[in-house]
This record gives sequence, C-alpha cells and structure tokens, in this order.
Amino acid sequence: MDNTKTGNYRWVICALLFFATTINYVDRQILGYLKPTLEVEFNWTESDYANIVTVFAGCYAFGYIIFGNFIDKIGSKLGYSVSIIIWSIAAIAHAFVKSTFGFGAARAVLGLGEAGNFPAAVKSVAEWFPKKERALATGIFNSGTSIGAVAAPIIVPWLLGTYGWQMAFIITGAFGFVWLIFWWFLYEIPSRQKRLSVAEFEYIHSDNEADTSATDKPIKWISLLKLKQTWVFIIGKFLTDPIWWFFLFWLPSYFATTFSLDLKKPSIHLVVVYTATTFGSIGGGYLSSYLIKKGWAPLRARKITLLIVAFAVLPIMLAQFATNVWVAVGIISVAAAAHQAWSSNIFTIVSDLFPKRAVSSVVGMGGFVGSMGSTLFPLLVGALLDYYKAAGNIGAGYNILFIICGCTYFIAWTCIQLLTKKMTPVEEALRDL
Repeated sequence: MDNTKTGNYRWVICALLFFATTINYVDRQILGYLKPTLEVEFNWTESDYANIVTVFAGCYAFGYIIFGNFIDKIGSKLGYSVSIIIWSIAAIAHAFVKSTFGFGAARAVLGLGEAGNFPAAVKSVAEWFPKKERALATGIFNSGTSIGAVAAPIIVPWLLGTYGWQMAFIITGAFGFVWLIFWWFLYEIPSRQKRLSVAEFEYIHSDNEADTSATDKPIKWISLLKLKQTWVFIIGKFLTDPIWWFFLFWLPSYFATTFSLDLKKPSIHLVVVYTATTFGSIGGGYLSSYLIKKGWAPLRARKITLLIVAFAVLPIMLAQFATNVWVAVGIISVAAAAHQAWSSNIFTIVSDLFPKRAVSSVVGMGGFVGSMGSTLFPLLVGALLDYYKAAGNIGAGYNILFIICGCTYFIAWTCIQLLTKKMTPVEEALRDL
C-alpha cells in the first residue's frame, strides 16, 4: 500500500517516542560525564560510584514492574505522562543534594520514573504500526538512546564549564516538561485520534489485530510467566541489558583512564561511538522489517537478525590489544551499534508474539529482570576495577569486561533459539493453561 495515500501520522507518534527516549538517556547519561567532577566534590571511590549506579538500576528494575502493569491498565498516553513527570523532577533534584546519600536517593527516584519509557513506547508502537513496520519504528525510537548518548558528551561538558554541575542537572531535567506538552496534545490511540485518516487506520490494522486498546483488560502476570514466549524476552534482556549499561556508565571512564581523555571537554571519540549506535538501532530494525516484507515469518526474521548481531559484538574482545584510541573507538563502536540492533529486535519480538493488551506487562517483566542483571553487574565492574586500579593495572579489569561483553550475545541467542523451536500462538497457549 502506498504510504503517501495512507498518510503518515504514525511517524509523528514515532518522532514523539524518539524524543522522549533521547531525553530519557540524556538524563541517565549525564552522571557518567560529571563523574570526575563529582568524585572530587563528594570524595567518591569507584565502589561509591558503582553503588550509586546500582541504586539507579535496582529502582529502574522495580519501576519496570510498576509501570508495565500500570500502563496496560491506564493506557500509554497517561502512563507515559506520569513516567516523564517523575523522572524529570528527579533529574532536576540532583542539583540540590549535598551528599553521596542524596545522589543515591535522587538516582533512585530517577530510575523509578525512567522505567516507564520503554513499556509505554513499545506499547505505542504496537498500537500505531503493523508488524512489518514495528521493528523499524522501534529502531527509530530506540535510536533515541544513542542520540541521547551522543548529545551528552557535547551538552554536558559545555553546561559544566559554563554554568557548573548543578545547572547541568537542572537544564537537562527540564527537557522532559517541554516534551510533555507535545505528547499531551498530539498523542491518542488510533481509534480516538481525529487527525488519523481512515486509510491509515486500516493500514495500521492490516495484520487483522483489532484496536481494542481502550477496552481489553491486561492478561494476569502469572499466566504470562507460564509462557515460553515471555521468557524469550526476559532472558534476552537479562543477559544483554548489563552490557549496554556498562557501555553507558563506564566507557567515558575507560577512555579517560586508558587514553587520557579529558571529560571536561566535548569528546569526539564518545560522539563517534554513540553515533554508531544510532545506525545500529535503525539498521537492525530495518533489516528484520525488510526480511518480513520479503516474505519471511516475523519471528524467523528477528532471530536471524539477532544472530548477525551476536557475531558483530565478538570483535570487542580485541579492544584489549588496541594501543591507538581510534582503533579502540572503532572496535567498541561496532559492538555498541550491534547492541542497539539487538535491542530494536528483542523489543519488537514482544509486539510480534503478544496481543496489545499484554505488551506493556511483558516489557515490564523483561525490563525488571534485565535491570536486576544491570543492578548486579555494576557491583562486579566496580570491584574488578578497584582491584586492578589498586594493583596499578586498571586496563586489565576492562579487558576482562570486554571478553564478557563479546560472549554474552551468543549465549542469549542460543537460549532464545531453544525456547522458540516449538512455539504456539499466545492466545492458544493461554487457552491451554
């Protein structure tokens, strides 16, 4: 069907999701770039910083559980609004704390609020896009994580140098309230959206999925947890989310300690890494969507893309041999981009396998488990780096971490393959419980 005839309002929705995700990651990422300043200000050790990251990750995990069910109950419009209000207030609150404990408290509330972003965004994609476009739409909004990471090394050092670390938190935290105005006036589910043409409405529902978002009740979690389909997403998130968090929170420090990068200045090296992740997110979504348009079954297209991604991460194990900063940038860029391609497809698998009334709940459960993995992993990272730092060889700690990164995606893909060999449709499986 010709998109010029059907209309393109769904891409306006996708743009809103993209900007929300970008803001989400700027607010999350800012701490990594202020770390050298705050270490001096509050006398932090690597383990102190790891504990703060862990508090954020733990609360982010529980936030997924809360918002996953909450958004399926009240809808994506109001649920997303509540989420961004909470996290924006928490982001601004960082500017007013006076202790390490205060930072931990602010990060805790930030984690709770930010957890609503992906359940709401994935549900919105399921509501607004047919299956053949969902991975691309997910890749586009998920690229906001990359753009946020690209913007942070440019914006944060400038704000730090011009206004100080407190104003850096206040200004970036205020972005969410600006977005909220556009969201409230532009978003509604397709059946209630007056700006949507009849042709585009029919195109969105060309998979013969009824638009019952406003009336259907969520499926109970206990029923969802009995399904192999749910565990596909849970395992995929649990194993790979910690790797992305490592890229977000420790890459700046890695480049600073290994290649003497000055984090008080805008970093072109980190901009390159996170720009690559934008191409990975959109490219990964495009690849599986392209395969579906060529006639592949959605699940097969997603799994083949995930396998390609797993191969693309492997070279990060060679980063330990890089003696030139740009060689390291190139190797890490490919791995980070591959993660984002993975993320675009693992999220889309949920909307492929589950009815719309269960999407946020499944994303919430998988996000919770993934974030719990991300809660534990920083403890290992902090202890490992402190140990090798004390021994005068912090680079050895990073080398071990890069080896872990390289192996994880193959382990995750193997688990997904085993779970999906014999899989029945969700509605049929629910009837058999």
